[in-house]
Amino acid sequence: MLNGSLGGKILMFALPLAVTGMLQQLFNAADVAVIGRFVGKDAMAAVGSNSAIIGLLVNLFVGISLGTNVVISRYTGQHNKSGIRRAVHTSILVALISGVVLTVIGELMAGPILRLMGVPDQILPLSTLYLRVYFTGMPVILLYNFESAIFRSQGDTRTPLICLFISGIINVALNILFVVVFNRSVDGVAAATVISNVVSSGLLFIILLKSKTDIRVRFEAFGIDVNILKNILRIGVPAGIQGCVFSISNIIVQSAVNSLGATVMAASAAAFNLEIMVYFVVNSFGQAATTFTGQNYGAGKLDRCRKSLRLALLQDLIVTGLISIVMVSFAHVFLGFFNKDPDVIYYGTIRMRFIITAECLNVLIEIFSGAMRGYGASMVPAIVAFAGICGVRITWVLTIFRRWHTIAALMAAYPASWFVTSMILIAAYFIYLRKYIIPVFQTDSGGEDQ
Repeated sequence: MLNGSLGGKILMFALPLAVTGMLQQLFNAADVAVIGRFVGKDAMAAVGSNSAIIGLLVNLFVGISLGTNVVISRYTGQHNKSGIRRAVHTSILVALISGVVLTVIGELMAGPILRLMGVPDQILPLSTLYLRVYFTGMPVILLYNFESAIFRSQGDTRTPLICLFISGIINVALNILFVVVFNRSVDGVAAATVISNVVSSGLLFIILLKSKTDIRVRFEAFGIDVNILKNILRIGVPAGIQGCVFSISNIIVQSAVNSLGATVMAASAAAFNLEIMVYFVVNSFGQAATTFTGQNYGAGKLDRCRKSLRLALLQDLIVTGLISIVMVSFAHVFLGFFNKDPDVIYYGTIRMRFIITAECLNVLIEIFSGAMRGYGASMVPAIVAFAGICGVRITWVLTIFRRWHTIAALMAAYPASWFVTSMILIAAYFIYLRKYIIPVFQTDSGGEDQ
């Protein structure tokens, strides 16, 4: 990451990461597809109604894991082996402890949270069952994400992909086994998800134990380094909050979707599982911007930081644009994999057209946020996202959607919020760069960028 051409390296970093996210979502979509085909659309709606709350919690800790990525990336750029080792062991312990805490909270609060979201009474028992089973797997779910961040900090996005692929195949097989053979409902697909995450996180842990590099795990080295934890949280918590902002706004939108009935809920669940795959492409280049900026910033190479942003932005726009065209053009075909109900396909297509066609605006948000996190400025994009994403969507639901109570009026909130947020964020990035980053490099190099 520190030497040679950047274009090919960014692409080779981002594409496996994008495929990892898409596969992860594909295996999650298998939950919805199996339930929709073999149980019914009420059960399908129950699984879909949990997407927003699960996304909220997972995004918080995925964001914190980005702090791990940045901290270890900087230590790598500085060739600080001791720092890398302490950050690796601190991160793994934080993941496990946080997962246990979330499991306890989830088991106690699953029902009240779903009632607060306005899940219909006919769906509520199944939704609660799914969420409680899912929460038992939070320790291994978070462990996989933190372990993946460790590998990404070294430029390795292929190892997490391979482990995910193996666990995903197990997930699909268990879905069919539990639901089709053993006649289980939402609890069967939730259990399959938990077991598959045990496999993926376990495989990565074994690889870390056997690694010959600086990220090798040793049991005797486990402990929490307070200073490193502070740095991880300083960068990761705002990034997690930014991820939560998207999820909070999605919870608000999901509550509005719930008011449109079970058919629209099922359609929204199916569409979400497709459009989130496009988002993983968008986000993978954003994480590339974070990692490449973090390592080169640690090594004092500002020109490569800037070039990383430009190339990541260009590549993200091209790849996302191509995938979006395919998704929207064949929306009815993809939605048919989840449920054959014409109304489900109709409403799902409306949602996909509004959201996926506007994903290029989301590219701007992810790339510029990623670059700022690489510099260590994680709070600014979090604040901008909170104001732009949450502010616009809440206002939209309370005004536009209340006046025009349709799925189309509701989904238009997404492109509107992305446009406002991206414009503010781009301005914030250049202001931050000129005020805080460039002067430091000019001072260190006697007036010239390093």
